Formats: sequence, structure tokens, C-alpha cells
Amino acid sequence: MRFGQLVIICDMKFRFAGMVAFMLGNAVAMAVEPVVLADPTVLVDGKTYYLYGTSGVDSNLGFPYCKSENLSDWKDSYRLALARIDGNIFGTKWFWAPQVFKHDGKYYMFYTANERIAYAMADSPAGPFTGGGEIVSDINQIDPFVFFDDDGSAILYHVRLDRGNRIYAVRLSPDLSRMQGKPVECISAVLPWENTASSEWGVTEVPTVIKRGDEYVMFYSANDFRNPDYAVGIATASSPFGPWHKRPAPIIHRSNIGRNGTGHGDLFTDKDGNLCYVFHVHNTDEEVSPRRTMIVNLDKETLTPIVETLRELTIN
Repeated sequence: MRFGQLVIICDMKFRFAGMVAFMLGNAVAMAVEPVVLADPTVLVDGKTYYLYGTSGVDSNLGFPYCKSENLSDWKDSYRLALARIDGNIFGTKWFWAPQVFKHDGKYYMFYTANERIAYAMADSPAGPFTGGGEIVSDINQIDPFVFFDDDGSAILYHVRLDRGNRIYAVRLSPDLSRMQGKPVECISAVLPWENTASSEWGVTEVPTVIKRGDEYVMFYSANDFRNPDYAVGIATASSPFGPWHKRPAPIIHRSNIGRNGTGHGDLFTDKDGNLCYVFHVHNTDEEVSPRRTMIVNLDKETLTPIVETLRELTIN
């Protein structure tokens, strides 16, 4: 073999090796994709985190979930925990904003479908969630959150579509199947940051309530979700039905998160005892959907985000 031929062969091998490395690098990069679940919620069950949300592909199919052992590596991408095709559930379209919790040995999912609130049950956090039915109301309603008070009674915080998206509270029956009494209005959009578009239909939504000592704390989102200023606020009360006193400015906003459309989330405590908020953001500065899923730790005293803990979730 002549020297020139040897040089050509070596050069071809080098180029081929480089091409293989490039292709493998792209394959690794393609294997990691952002989680695109809007309206997210996290259930901590034993050593596993279950993430549910509104589908970024088709919200008429049901509710997909992912799971993780460490909040970083998410698996089982987008299997349906509740599927419309199963038939034994309430709703035919617009499956939005689930909440999942364990109660009396069963897993419950409260959710929105057809702009009504319903629930289903399962023996596993992965589902299938079936049965249950609609929480009957005289008006369209969305964004359910069930809060259990110290005495064990259940309160349904939710949004009624009445002169805007307004947050209400009502007691639930012991079996969680129906309202007891008349819903009480808690919050509507009146602060400047809550309606930056000056819309006639103000939006406050996504109530999440915790109790600290004798104080009830509500996290909520305001503005239309398509608005870059969609953000998360806090209100407090000495009673689960209010009156509620709002902080004057949002705690999670594009100004401190660096992404548009920050909101529509839920609280959970991770396995290390950190208080976390899971929420969605716009896909890009120009596109709202599919919305991406993020988590940030909160300071337990001030309930403000610890920005250096902010992370976007990915499927691995």
C-alpha cells in the first residue's frame, strides 16, 4: 500500500468516526426532551414522585403522567392515568387541571372536564382512575383543589365562571361526592398585577391551600394563561372561607423566573422536606403551547421562590 493511499484511508476512517460521534451525540440529545404538562401537580407516594397535568398533545384524551425517584429523571412518559376511552368516567373533552391525593386507602383524582368538576378513583397512583362522577353545580366550574382541615372535613376550592374566573370555597360531603352548602366567593381579579390586559373578564384561578398554624394560605394564579404576565400570588385568612388578604405583588412572575406565563401549579413537599411549587411556563417567548413544566423550591418562612433551585423537567 502506498503512503498516499494510507493517508486517504486514514482520513476516511477519521471522518467516519466523527460522523458516528456526531450521530450518537444527536441521539443522546434527542433522548432528552422537555416535559410538556400544563396545569401540573405532583403526588409523593412512598419513594416515587408522580407528575400529572393537562396534556400538551391532546387534552381531550385524559390525563397523562410521568414518574421519578429524584425529581430529575422522569420516566413512563405520558401514559394515561385517566383515559376517556375507558368510558367509566365523567367527561368527553377538555380534561384540565387534575389534583391527585390519597384518602381512606384510595387514590382520588379531582379534575375538570367539559368545564365541569368531577372525580375518579384508583388503587394505584398510576391509575386507571375510573368511577366517581361530576360534582354537580348550577354553573360551569374548573380547577378543583380539595383541602382537608384539621378536623378532617374536606373543602373544595374551585373556580366558577361567573363574571370572570373567580375562586370559591364550599364544603364537601364525607364521601367527597357532592357539595354541602352554598359556595362562598374568596378571590377575584382586582389588583393591577392580576389583570395587566385590562380585560373585562378578569382571571383568578388554580387555588392551592395549606395551613400554617392558625393561618390559611392560598396560592393562586392571575391573568389569562396566554398573557406573558400570568403569575402566582398569595392570600391569607384566619378562616378557610376568608376573608382573604392578598399580598400586593405576585411571588412567581416572569420578572424573577425569566420565563413568560409562569403559573397554574401546585405545592408539594419533597423527600428532603423542601417545600416545592410545580408550575408551567410558555413554550417560548413567542409561543404559548405546548407549555413546559418547572419546579422551584420555596422559602418556608416567606413562601417566596429560591430562584437558584429553579429547574425545567425533562423526560430521560
